[in-house]
Amino acid sequence: MQCWCQFIDEVFLQSVQPTIRYDQPPYLKMKEKSKQGPEDTAKRYRLEPPEGGWGYLVGIGMALPFICAFSSMPCFGLIYNDFLKQLGEGTSAVAVITSSFFSAMSFAGLFSNTLFNKFSMRKVGLVGGIMYFVGALFQIFVQSTTQLFVGFSLLQGAAIGLIIPTAYTLFNHYFVERRVMMMSIAQSIIGVGIMFYPVLTQKLMEWYGFRGCLAVLAAISSHAIFGMLCMHPVEWHMRKVPIPEDELDSPELNGKATIDMHHLEPLMEDIVSKPKPRKSVDTAPNSRLASALTSRRPSSIASMGNWTGPVILSEAMEYSPKPGGKWQYLVDFLDLTLLKDAVYVNIVLGISFALYSDIAFLTIQPMYLFEIGFTEVETANIIAMGAAADLFSRVFLAVSSAFVSVPSRYVYLAGSLFSIVARTAFLTVFDFRGVAIMTIIIGFLKTWLHVPLPLVFAEYLSKERFPSGYGLFMFLQGNIMFIVGPIVGYIRDATKSYEISFHCLNFFMAACAFPWIIEIVYLKCRNRWRRRRESVALRDEN
Repeated sequence: MQCWCQFIDEVFLQSVQPTIRYDQPPYLKMKEKSKQGPEDTAKRYRLEPPEGGWGYLVGIGMALPFICAFSSMPCFGLIYNDFLKQLGEGTSAVAVITSSFFSAMSFAGLFSNTLFNKFSMRKVGLVGGIMYFVGALFQIFVQSTTQLFVGFSLLQGAAIGLIIPTAYTLFNHYFVERRVMMMSIAQSIIGVGIMFYPVLTQKLMEWYGFRGCLAVLAAISSHAIFGMLCMHPVEWHMRKVPIPEDELDSPELNGKATIDMHHLEPLMEDIVSKPKPRKSVDTAPNSRLASALTSRRPSSIASMGNWTGPVILSEAMEYSPKPGGKWQYLVDFLDLTLLKDAVYVNIVLGISFALYSDIAFLTIQPMYLFEIGFTEVETANIIAMGAAADLFSRVFLAVSSAFVSVPSRYVYLAGSLFSIVARTAFLTVFDFRGVAIMTIIIGFLKTWLHVPLPLVFAEYLSKERFPSGYGLFMFLQGNIMFIVGPIVGYIRDATKSYEISFHCLNFFMAACAFPWIIEIVYLKCRNRWRRRRESVALRDEN
């Protein structure tokens, strides 16, 4: 593996010129210049994120595994429908496997920060990429649902749980000023890949059959390893920008340019002969560089709207020892005191039910289309249309948010309500045109359930409690999906009706919408009564 890392470094370092790497010719020239006189030696520099360069490969490396992983859900029924029928398995097996996938992903993402404290993010991501590829290889030879559960749910689910925080964290290290734009481009690439993935899967099934299709998809999944090899630490590629002389005596210099970068010590020794002691990091709000390099939390959560499933966000959750033993450690690590907040609990339960409803619908939809007489080609085209609508909706949501400011929770609430209506209408059409139109509408609304998700927590929780609050959500959401996941599948197998299963999924979506509406109305009325009592009390005092 070390040889592979060295190989990929040598290949891409020739095509993408890093700006701060001690083994490159520009730094040798800088070293020679530093020997010319005391004035050059005293030159001070500002270290800034690359905003490009190798960061472009980081964006590509992030997109590659995401396309494979997030396309697998809508294509699951397309690939395994006939295989599961041969085994005599029903929809319940599909529900268990898919819900376990996201459960494993959530658990792995929750504890990824512990791994980051012991190993480099690149190593953690590389382990995730290898696990994902091994899981894809394992699926080629599956003979039972148990083997499919191990290869797809456990191996690939846990792998994505390690890949996502690695990719998002390093992406936010490489881009600060251009973060929103570059994340939008990366999301567009992922969206295009998801849009064409169902059509590719159908063609592979037609050309090579079930096992052959899985073999080709496993080869495509191997690009997850390549993507994680591209995840270089940002310290390897920091830009070295000279500080103008008029800024050397500026009181803001320490906050903007002098940072504690002990990882850069070997690099700086090649640039100046006698490096001066570095000052500690200034964590003031105006220090963008310091905050970008010392915090794993992205400054622009809006730019991290995910494509399917939860965004796994890695954050250093520092633990201060307190009396109470292991239970107290668990309480502090997951910040279980948040469970005393009724509004937070309502948000967590609502989003968990809505995510389960959306994921289960996407997984069962292809099997339902086969049931009502659609061919594999027609089913693949319908799924691709829904993915295209999802991509268009993301562009629409990004543009509209620049002109209209709406709370993210209201956007999520509207998406859940309209999805219930659209899915109910979906069950009343049976021709290709009608099903395609309703799938496009459902795909358009799908964005409203996934992009605002992290923003709902960011708007409600304080900045200090956001990491632990989001981590607790991942923990609870993984458990909820694992427990609730098989219910709809068992109902489908017992009733032999997909329509009843879809209505059950609408019930779970309603479990998000209606409690939120009740809460919003109650809080608005309570605040209105409180203001009225305060005004009456003030009037009596006067």
